[in-house]
Amino acid sequence: MTQKYKRWYDHDPLLMEVMELLRNFQDDLRGQAEIFLNKIEDHVGKEAIESFYEKVKPVNGNRWYDKDPVLSRAVELLRVVPQDIQRQASRNFLKALRDQGIEIEYMKNIEE
Repeated sequence: MTQKYKRWYDHDPLLMEVMELLRNFQDDLRGQAEIFLNKIEDHVGKEAIESFYEKVKPVNGNRWYDKDPVLSRAVELLRVVPQDIQRQASRNFLKALRDQGIEIEYMKNIEE
């Protein structure tokens, strides 16, 4: 029997933690979302990112991350990549936070 998830990121506890961090600390972590987007842009180009986002951006924008264009782009990119890439991006995100000296209570329970 196939397990159904309510949200696209519920399949992976690590990804769920990253999404929860982004949700609860949007202003503080916006810079990390910008870094993520810049790294993706370096690989595929800014035009490709903009073109992709125009196709997938929500019409109504009712999700918590739709209120900020940087977070929305980062989350949408994360949503559509394969699960192994999602997991690696999650690890990199958490490592970048630790490297900057940001230690959030959630992160103490996350195993890499």
